[in-house]
Amino acid sequence: MGEEYPTRTVALVGLMGAGKTTVGRRLASALGRTFCDSDVEIEKAAGLSIADIFSLHGEAEFRRGEKRVLERLLSNPPHVLATGGGAYLDEDTRKLMRDKAVTVWLNADLETLWRRVIKRDHRPLLKRPDARDVLSRLLDERTPIYSEADLVISSKDGPHSTTVELILTALKGWKPA
Repeated sequence: MGEEYPTRTVALVGLMGAGKTTVGRRLASALGRTFCDSDVEIEKAAGLSIADIFSLHGEAEFRRGEKRVLERLLSNPPHVLATGGGAYLDEDTRKLMRDKAVTVWLNADLETLWRRVIKRDHRPLLKRPDARDVLSRLLDERTPIYSEADLVISSKDGPHSTTVELILTALKGWKPA
């Protein structure tokens, strides 16, 4: 990795379907870093799928576990971290990410998000008949919080390499506040 990139973890935030995992893997490769998906790490720690954690223990318990896992992951050497869609909403978690990482909001519009999320049936918050309305509401509610990220990158349909290049360019110009 060249000196022009920050020597912190790059934490990708945004709604489900924004491309955090797919873009994150490619970004990690471009930076010569490891990639970590917080949802996968939460499942490992709990021994349950995220859907099962939600159904057995509820969202509040999931968020407590998510926070503990993120604290652990952010203490690791610099890597690329894909976070769950709700992780950045917690004020303490947001502060931790700002202190230990460069936060990058992958900002996608509702149509793009919807096209991406309907391809797979594993998102607990969307297992309902009004899923598109829920996604729209989440986007409206979370946009002001996601916009607090250090960098905002548009995540559109098209090659993921384009999004990775936008992030790499933005990272070169990033300086801690």
